[in-house]
Amino acid sequence: MLIVALAGCASTPPDEDPVQIKLKDLDSRLARIERVMANQSLLDMANQQEALRADLRAMHNDIDELSNNLEASRRQTRDLYADLDQRMKNLEARGSASSGAAPAPNPANNPAAAAGPVAAGDTSASGTDDKAIYQTAFNLLKDGQYDKAIIAFQNFMAAYPSSSLADNAQYWLGEAYYVNKDFTHAQSSFQRVVDRYPQSRKLPDALLKIGYCRYEMKQFDSAKTILTQVVAQYGDTSAGHLAQQRLEKMAAEKH
Repeated sequence: MLIVALAGCASTPPDEDPVQIKLKDLDSRLARIERVMANQSLLDMANQQEALRADLRAMHNDIDELSNNLEASRRQTRDLYADLDQRMKNLEARGSASSGAAPAPNPANNPAAAAGPVAAGDTSASGTDDKAIYQTAFNLLKDGQYDKAIIAFQNFMAAYPSSSLADNAQYWLGEAYYVNKDFTHAQSSFQRVVDRYPQSRKLPDALLKIGYCRYEMKQFDSAKTILTQVVAQYGDTSAGHLAQQRLEKMAAEKH
């Protein structure tokens, strides 16, 4: 019986140490926490990558929009120059037709003509003279020779201040300054169109460009006033539409 009792005691496992049980539990919990943290780190990295991708897509969209706006502006400028060039050619054609109908002057019967060329500033000269000089200045502007165009338009204004093309010359002088980023002189030139030629067809465009100049010079309140005036007075014209677009841009920029 003693042998059987000893054999039974030997087959019963001893109770596990409570300390070991606690340590195993802590190890298990720690392992679970580490797995959760590892998964969370991966999730954060994935979120960051997605956010970066979204920012990159937004930047691409902004670049595309800027490129489209730049190309649209270039097309508009080319169309504007082409339209004005065509109108000038039509005017020249009508002027040539009118002069062809009149008899050629005889210097022998015209003491003024026999005396020599007309001095600069004397607008009694033939209309074809001011048109040719104006066209030369305008061609320089179209060709991107802005400094030469400025000088040419200044000379035109000095020689033919009463020409029917004087308001256009004054306006394009302002444009030449504007593309050279000389916004102070550009604004002065556009303002002369407003002050001297209130009936000019270039008046809406001159007012628009005054607003643009003040915007470029960061005179935002004054620019807003001028552009609002253009929208109110010339809302159905291209100048009115461009003024409205610039006002919307200023609002988006919080100016």
